[in-house]
Amino acid sequence: MSQDNPIRLYVSHFYAPDDDYFRTFEYLESAVNFFYANLSAPDKPPRKLDRESLKEGLRQQMTDAEVVVLLAGQYAKDPVLLEFQALYAKACDKPVIVMEPFGAGDTVPAKLREFADEVVSWNGREMTDAIRRQARHEETTRWDTIEFKLD
Repeated sequence: MSQDNPIRLYVSHFYAPDDDYFRTFEYLESAVNFFYANLSAPDKPPRKLDRESLKEGLRQQMTDAEVVVLLAGQYAKDPVLLEFQALYAKACDKPVIVMEPFGAGDTVPAKLREFADEVVSWNGREMTDAIRRQARHEETTRWDTIEFKLD
């Protein structure tokens, strides 16, 4: 992965503003040396807003993605459309990363866990590492350094 060859990713959406959607990109933008191309376009709904047109628009956005990121927090808003995105990703043999619901208390619905290649918490480092692993099979060899003094 480089600036010339960014990871092509798709993040789930319903053609409407969503805090988790925007939060995902805040985390990705703060990552050092992580380059991606966002293929999802929630601000460009299809001309017709019937269910089948919405699905076709989502299919087109996912076509070139290397990895699909599903936001579990969206499940309560429209479980059918979120499951559709998961099913289409799996039908196209794309890896699926499910982000846990943001905040405390909520869990990832069992139905979404079934589709997940990996379930990740809201941690920028875990998120980018999972995307690298699933999209390009790149293992990160990061080490945490803890400094302390002995008296």
